[in-house]
Amino acid sequence: PSLCKYSRIGCCWCGPFHELAEHEIGCGHLMKPGAEIMESLAEVDKYNETQLKLYKDIVSLFSCEKVTFNDLQMKPYRTDDFTTKLFYETSRFSAFNFQWVIKARINNDQKNPALTTDRTLSYQLVLKSKFTTPISLSFIVLKGPYGEMKINPYIYTHDFVQDNVETTYNDLPIINSVECNKLLAGRTINLRLIMVMMN
Repeated sequence: PSLCKYSRIGCCWCGPFHELAEHEIGCGHLMKPGAEIMESLAEVDKYNETQLKLYKDIVSLFSCEKVTFNDLQMKPYRTDDFTTKLFYETSRFSAFNFQWVIKARINNDQKNPALTTDRTLSYQLVLKSKFTTPISLSFIVLKGPYGEMKINPYIYTHDFVQDNVETTYNDLPIINSVECNKLLAGRTINLRLIMVMMN
């Protein structure tokens, strides 16, 4: 899909390339008053500032002492319930001398995710090893080296203690539901997990 060249001033049109020139000639944003255009520019600037902060935060995490990454594959499984539910899980993997697993579910465990096309994935990081001191961890999921995942990275943080060895289910920030459906149509989901120990 192509974007209108006036998207910078708030035009949300997105369509086939062969219709782009015709749209741009009649684009309603050309005639908008300056005040409305300034509002659109403020929204764009706010989004850009948010993205810049995220990337600065990611870069500062990489300066921490204990950083590791794992290239993982999530495979689909079904629950044993009367109405089976699809979920995804990685094999156990090692990081910081502990064993971990990632579990993922569709539409935050909605009853019938197969009946909707607007799908999302959420995931949790589970610590499988025994440990004695609390573990403070930041983690980010990115596209794996053999994966097709289009994702907007997001940093999550969790403190693992004896009675809390699983993170909450966090949104896997895939860019849209179309991309999520493409991932779910495949046999596996390839991802790269970056983990940073904060303590």
